[in-house]
Amino acid sequence: MTLRPLIAFAKFAAPKKGSIFVLAADDGGLGEPAKACDPSGTLARAFPVAEFSGKFAGVVEVLAPQGTSLDRLVAVGAGKVAGLDDFDWLKLGGTIAASLRKAAEVAVILDVPGAKIGGRQAANLAAGIILRSYSFDKYKTRKDKDDAEPKKPVKVTIHTADPATAKKAFADEVAVIDGVLLARDLVNEPANTLGPIEFAARAKELEALGVEVEILTEKEMKKLGMGSLLGVAQGSPRGARMAVMQWKGGKAKDAPVAFVGKGVTFDTGGNSMKPASGMEDMKGDMGGAAAVIGLIQALAARKAKANVVGIVGLVENAVDGHAQRPGDIVTSMSGQTIEVLNTDAEGRLVLADALWYCNDRFQPKFMVNLATLTGAIMVALGQHYAGLFSNNDELSDRLTAAGQATQERLWRMPLGSEYDKLIDSKNADMKNIGGRYGGAIIAAQFLQRFVKETPWAHLDIAGTAMGSPPSEINQSWGSGFGVRLLDRLVRDNYEG
Repeated sequence: MTLRPLIAFAKFAAPKKGSIFVLAADDGGLGEPAKACDPSGTLARAFPVAEFSGKFAGVVEVLAPQGTSLDRLVAVGAGKVAGLDDFDWLKLGGTIAASLRKAAEVAVILDVPGAKIGGRQAANLAAGIILRSYSFDKYKTRKDKDDAEPKKPVKVTIHTADPATAKKAFADEVAVIDGVLLARDLVNEPANTLGPIEFAARAKELEALGVEVEILTEKEMKKLGMGSLLGVAQGSPRGARMAVMQWKGGKAKDAPVAFVGKGVTFDTGGNSMKPASGMEDMKGDMGGAAAVIGLIQALAARKAKANVVGIVGLVENAVDGHAQRPGDIVTSMSGQTIEVLNTDAEGRLVLADALWYCNDRFQPKFMVNLATLTGAIMVALGQHYAGLFSNNDELSDRLTAAGQATQERLWRMPLGSEYDKLIDSKNADMKNIGGRYGGAIIAAQFLQRFVKETPWAHLDIAGTAMGSPPSEINQSWGSGFGVRLLDRLVRDNYEG
């Protein structure tokens, strides 16, 4: 993959080589450290010609003046600095990363007239540079000359008033960013190299960070009665797995918070087969599980003061003579029976047993599950919000607030008895699909039957985890959606 930028922090100085990025205020004003880097005023003279006013995320660049060893000077508009939030600083970092080109060494001068830019802002900007720089090209063996990777990663030195504070804040932030990048890697990985067993092995690697990891095999899940999950897996020669991850960073007596992910490593739809067009994207149908493993890595790496459980149900929904048929009836771990009318509504069958197992074994404060569950949520919300369904207003409000803070935004959708009746079955306790309308809601109603009274939220991330619109901090097909959101939820509400 693209070489990751090397980030360092330093006191203000006038660099002698490389590319220099400076911030400009909303009136185009430059701070004294920025002016010291360009004593001839070459950059500022270009502002009127380029119609650059310092508007947020605007960019103008010039070649460095003759007689210096610099490559170029770049101004990035910071807009009204006092009004910028954490995500704005991430976006500024992403804007800088988009303009790095093939620079070997870069200095970023964080100074704007009349504004105080602290260590947290510097750390967020650095995180934005890393997020935007990510690309998944590990399988490319031939590259055009112009696209060839540099032999060494770009060195980015961020000049700030308080580099020590920035460095400390960045150490905390980069743990979360690494979790996002892990989730992106998993979603982008092709299904022939990442099946349930390989995914479980990736979860096992978290033991190096102090996470307790158990991998349940098909034999163990069968003994537990997980007929709902195992029914999905029976058409594939690749065995099902369940990864159970525990981070114990809180007090021993504290009940954990729990996150559960759908991990369908490839989804053909089973006997209710999907159309061929676009089926290749179903390698990303484990975006919920990817977010959970990325989150657990982030929490462990930053030593979060909370007890957290992460559970991912891992299957491949394939077709052969053993595959589940429409009309089959399976018995879930809860003892409830399910008539499988559509084998392509498989994610809810996986989550049914994963949620019940999580609740039964760990009795958590709450459970949040993530799943690329329905195309219906994309019809309702598009690709800029994920659907939020919950039986608990406090949990829902906290998730919504975390989504606003991280810009991994959620929109609460309804639950209700009228929808619940649509999954009653004449032949079993329930069926796995309802009618034509409200598909995302019906899927959530199905899941709610496996959580008892525990506070619970279901995040339908079908539109945001894969193939989501490019942004200032992500140009990758797999976005890593959910890692920053849920880290913020834990950080703001459940630590200490």
